[in-house]
Amino acid sequence: MLWIASLTSLLASYLCGSFPSGFLAGKLRGVDLRKEGSGNVGATNAFRVLGKAWGYTVFAADALKGFLGVWAALGIAMLLAPGYEIPMGVVGAVGAVLGHNFPVWLGFQGGKGISTSAGVMLGLFPPLVFAVGLVAWLTFFFTTRYVSVASLASAIALPATSLAMALNGKCHWLLVGVASAMCFLAFWRHRPNIARLMAGTEKRFERKKKDSPEATT
Repeated sequence: MLWIASLTSLLASYLCGSFPSGFLAGKLRGVDLRKEGSGNVGATNAFRVLGKAWGYTVFAADALKGFLGVWAALGIAMLLAPGYEIPMGVVGAVGAVLGHNFPVWLGFQGGKGISTSAGVMLGLFPPLVFAVGLVAWLTFFFTTRYVSVASLASAIALPATSLAMALNGKCHWLLVGVASAMCFLAFWRHRPNIARLMAGTEKRFERKKKDSPEATT
């Protein structure tokens, strides 16, 4: 039953994560986000191309996908594998992020997983981990105005905080592993941004005159 629960959790969470929020939002506005801005279907490009209201909507939807992916896995664990909630929640977290980053509906070309990871953190990790990640994102965003830098700082804060809490017996060690994997995946997906940062060509987040944000990823 454990293998059945694991596979079911992975599939359910992947389907949650693969829901193409940004793509559908763009289509509602008559725009294909894959062909505009950075070509990414995540929330940042939605801010740039569709405007602030749609950007927030896509961010919320992407975060909700991560949260629901985790809770779908937790529910499956309670039904099929009681006592394995944390491992199944981890499976759900991985599935949701992979679904967002590599959605089957869009030829496996999705977002970078930051918004969905935020939802995963909220659903699976201790509240302090989510809080530290959020503070890291806000701090680096408002000091640098680079969304990519803020996202990577938040990605680093996730395993660092999880490890610190695990050493004090307040976080499951398995969560430290999944936090590290999420951090690695975030850096992998941000390779173009890192290259632009090193070259000094990465764009800062600026507001246009009509209050429509300029994004960086």
